[in-house]
Amino acid sequence: MPQSLTEFAEWLDGQDHTWPVPGPVEPVKATPFVEPIEGIAAVTWSVYGTLLRISDGCLHLDHPQQLKMQVALEKTIKTFNMWQSMSRKSGAPWEYLYDQYRDCLGIMQMAGTRRTGDLLQISASDVWQTLVERLVQNEYEIDETFYGDQEQFALKVAFFFHQSLQGVAAADTAASVLSAISQSSCRQTLLADAQPFTLVQMLRALSHDATLPPLGKLLDADAMTLSCHVGLRKPSPSLYRHCLDRLAENGIEPGEVLHVGSRLKNDLAVAKKLGMKTALYAGDNESFEATTDDIRNPDLKPDRLITKLDQVLGILEIN
Repeated sequence: MPQSLTEFAEWLDGQDHTWPVPGPVEPVKATPFVEPIEGIAAVTWSVYGTLLRISDGCLHLDHPQQLKMQVALEKTIKTFNMWQSMSRKSGAPWEYLYDQYRDCLGIMQMAGTRRTGDLLQISASDVWQTLVERLVQNEYEIDETFYGDQEQFALKVAFFFHQSLQGVAAADTAASVLSAISQSSCRQTLLADAQPFTLVQMLRALSHDATLPPLGKLLDADAMTLSCHVGLRKPSPSLYRHCLDRLAENGIEPGEVLHVGSRLKNDLAVAKKLGMKTALYAGDNESFEATTDDIRNPDLKPDRLITKLDQVLGILEIN
């Protein structure tokens, strides 16, 4: 039976791979405001830059530093033995694959969304599936007993490529905070920009710091809203409404939801506009996106400002 993505990630741990890691935390000059908020019934979390630290602050499909793309593509070509089925053109193999990769991205970016203000989320797995299909047409063979079919294989390639491109690690106290909330009467889930491999990436990083409860007890799966599943990325209002609709099925109104993230204009401001309470996480300057003027703007101003994730527990009055 083919390996699941989690099993594949664990298998990679035993191989000779060196992954990038996030740099040291760069503290943000900010004064926390963590007074309790009454009536919060659910917490929604952003992932990258909040629960999960990531090199360069956010996940990139096409990294602005070409050298990083080169390194990740070279590792991917070698690990999955792609070169033999790639067209022989002048230049390095990674350059050829990079051209193909950007071509796929460009085509997918041309697709629109049904509502004004919504932004398309491109799936890294879909990009790699297109690239794999092109390789297969050139006699590339997949070990389906190990990797699974083309779709399953593309997901594993996407995971490997992004592990090679950007380092990730759990944010300080993220695991213990999630565990504490999961044991309270407050529900919690993800409302996040994400890729098909993000959940596995996050849970693996968190489990390095603490023993987590089962996923079904840690997070509300019914309300979990990941951009890769909805097909929309932040700040698309429909992404937030999707999560709020799921929570409403359990009698939770927008004003009873606290959304936590590190970006103000392109995340928390949308949640605030839809009636949610917001907590701006100013924990790491690399992922923090807000200016002093933004924070003072009544239309954007978050309800709370935290510099450490465990301050959320005080806001919720969880001991």
